[in-house]
Amino acid sequence: MKKQQPQISEDKILEASWALLEEEGIEKFSMRRLADRLGIQAPSLYWYFKSKLDLYQRLASQVSRIVLEEYRSEGDWKAQLAGIATTIRNVHRRYPCSTQLMMLTLPHEPDIIRLTNRMLRCLEATPLAQEQKIQTVLALVNYVHNFVLDDYQHQRNVAAMMNDQGDFQKGGMIRLLDDMSEEDAGLFRRLFKSGMFELMGTDRSFEFGLNLILLGVEQVILAQEK
Repeated sequence: MKKQQPQISEDKILEASWALLEEEGIEKFSMRRLADRLGIQAPSLYWYFKSKLDLYQRLASQVSRIVLEEYRSEGDWKAQLAGIATTIRNVHRRYPCSTQLMMLTLPHEPDIIRLTNRMLRCLEATPLAQEQKIQTVLALVNYVHNFVLDDYQHQRNVAAMMNDQGDFQKGGMIRLLDDMSEEDAGLFRRLFKSGMFELMGTDRSFEFGLNLILLGVEQVILAQEK
């Protein structure tokens, strides 16, 4: 009896892609590994996507669409931008490597364009020049992407260290800092020992950085209104 070939679709390919990205990261992602996961031959994938970059574009588009679906617009321009930045972060945290995908792709998909346009609309009523509006959006997006990416990489580094060295030894870092001079490491040492670096990747840390950006934009607006 002839073995029945697995039924695949674009949705199944995207779902399998996210699962593979979560398990192995974007560094090991390949069309061959994806095909193996789906139980098909790699050439079958190219009926749906012309290349790996084409697949990346579609994944990035899917993330952009989900952000638009989950974002709710309320308040003034600051509240709206804060809301969309928070939504982007939350969605990226649910979809592994989506930040890297956004950085690797160009805004050639309708949903990616819609998301950028929606952010620009938050600033429509402000006196900012068009160039300043796009710079504001880019600065905000870059902040969110780098915050999520930094937290993702930090978690992977800690996990790798625990695998290599057993339980992560905080004491090793403290001994290193204690061996360094006050001039070279004094402030860093006190912050580390007080637990301040545990704020990395937290909501509190994200909101502080986000407020810095929005308050900076507000100062630019106030200067133009004088």
